[in-house]
Amino acid sequence: MDPGAQGNRTTVTEFILLGLTGSIGLQPILFAVFLFAYVVTIGGNLSILAAIFVEPKLHNPMYYFLGNLSLLDIGCITVTVPPMLVCLLAHQCRVPYAACISQLFFFHLLAGVDCHLLTAMAYDRYLAICQPLTYSTCMSHEVQGALVGICCTISFINALTHTVAVSVLDFCGPNVVNHFYCDLPPLFQLSCSSIHLNGQLLFAGATFMGVIPMILISVSYAHVAAAVLRIRSAEGRKKAFSTCGSHLTVVCIFYGTGFFSYMRLGSVSASDKDKGIGILNTILSPMLNPVVYSLRNPDVQGALKRVLTGKRPPE
Repeated sequence: MDPGAQGNRTTVTEFILLGLTGSIGLQPILFAVFLFAYVVTIGGNLSILAAIFVEPKLHNPMYYFLGNLSLLDIGCITVTVPPMLVCLLAHQCRVPYAACISQLFFFHLLAGVDCHLLTAMAYDRYLAICQPLTYSTCMSHEVQGALVGICCTISFINALTHTVAVSVLDFCGPNVVNHFYCDLPPLFQLSCSSIHLNGQLLFAGATFMGVIPMILISVSYAHVAAAVLRIRSAEGRKKAFSTCGSHLTVVCIFYGTGFFSYMRLGSVSASDKDKGIGILNTILSPMLNPVVYSLRNPDVQGALKRVLTGKRPPE
C-alpha cells in the first residue's frame, strides 16, 4: 500500500486473494482439478458451437441463443479460472487494483448477459409452443439479434454502474480478499468508506438482473405448461416438455447459485461458504451446460458425432 493524498492515510494498490485453501499440499491437487474443469468446459462449449454450425437442423432461434450461451460460458470461466490457476502455481495471489476491478467488470458483464439470455430463451420456447403460427415472424433473424443486443446493453450498464461505484470507494487496508476472484461482496467488506449506496445498487441490480428475468421466465413457462397440458397426444406432450427441460435445468442451477451469492450482502461469516457458491457459479454451471443440452437431444448428439468423426451432415 502507498501513502494516499489525504494525510497519513494509505491507499490499497493491490489485493491479496486468499484463494480456496492456504494448504500448500492441496494446491497442486486443486490446480489439476480446476485445470481439468476448465479444459472440459471450453471443449464442451466449443463442441456445442461446432455442432450448431455443422448441423442444418440446429439453424433455428433456440440454438442461436444456445450458441451465444456457450460463448458466454467460455467467457465467464476464462475471466475467473486461469488467474486462479496462476495463483495456485505461484502459491500466492497478488492482484493489482486495476486488474481486480477489470475482472469484476467483465465477470458481471458476462454473467448479466447470461441472465437475460436465459430469459430470451424462455420467451423463444413460449412463442414456439404457444404461438406456433406466428413463430417464424415473431422470432426472425432481426428479432433474435435485437434480443441479444438488448441483453448485452442492459448487462453493460449494470456492470459499468457497479464497477464505477466500487472504484470510488476508499480501500485503506487490510487488502486481503477471502475469495478466489474479485467480486462485490468481499470487496465491500474491505472498504473503509460507506457502502450504503453500493448496497442499494446491488439490490437494484439483483432486481433487474435476477428477480425480473426470473419472473418473466416463470410467466413464460406457466403459459408453456398450460399449452402442453392441452396436447392430447402423450408423445406430443413428451416432445414439448423435452425441449424445455434442459433450459429449466440450466435456469435453476444459474439462478439458484446467483441468488445465494448476492442476496446476503454483509454476511462476513459466510465468506468461506461463498467460495463454494462461487465454484458452482463460475465453474460448475458453465461446465454442466453442454452436458445438460446435449444429453437428451438427439439432434445435438448426432451433430456432435459428425463433428468428432468428420462426417458431413445429410443433405
